[in-house]
Parts: sequence; structure tokens; C-alpha cells
Amino acid sequence: MGMEKLETAEQFDKVAKAKKRFLLIKHSLTCPISKAAFREYEKFVSDHPEVDTYYLYVQEARPLSNYIAETFGVKHESPQALLFENGTAVWHTSHWNITYDSLKKEVIKA
Repeated sequence: MGMEKLETAEQFDKVAKAKKRFLLIKHSLTCPISKAAFREYEKFVSDHPEVDTYYLYVQEARPLSNYIAETFGVKHESPQALLFENGTAVWHTSHWNITYDSLKKEVIKA
């Protein structure tokens, strides 16, 4: 499936309606912590192409980032990983907690 960039609330809503389960990463283009987290995400996606994953760049899609925070009641952070199931944010973490292992543990269920 790979990684797909989202930029608008409309794009996000379309994904949320079409996908039963997906991972979203909020990434800051200027933050070194976010850069490290995004690298972990890229490694995870490379090893798990079967997972539907999406990302947004906070600087380019702040209205979308805010929309997600308000709609799902999850305080905006950057970087931030969110797992959605059946239209609900079921897990989220941020900053140094976004690691290959944390993504694998929460997203790949045995």
C-alpha cells in the first residue's frame, strides 16, 4: 500500500470512510525529532507494505491537522502517530515514542 500524503480534510474523510483501519503520521518539516520519527515510520512502511498508511506535513496542512485533533479529541502534537479503526482514533503517540517497534506493536496485531 505504501505511504500517501494527505493535505485536506476532504481527502482525510474519504480515506476514513473507505478504510477500516489505517495509520496516519503528522510530520513537521523543521523539527529534528519529527525527522527521526518519520525515518522510523518509513522503515516500518518498507517492512509492512500491507498496512494502509498516510502522512501529512504540518506546515502544509495545518487546517487538516487541526481538523483531526478537533474531530477525534486528540491533542495536536508533532510528530504524532495515530491509528484509526472504524472511524475512531484507537491509539496515538508522539515525539520519541514513534519508533519502528512501537508502530509494529500497535499496528501489526497477531
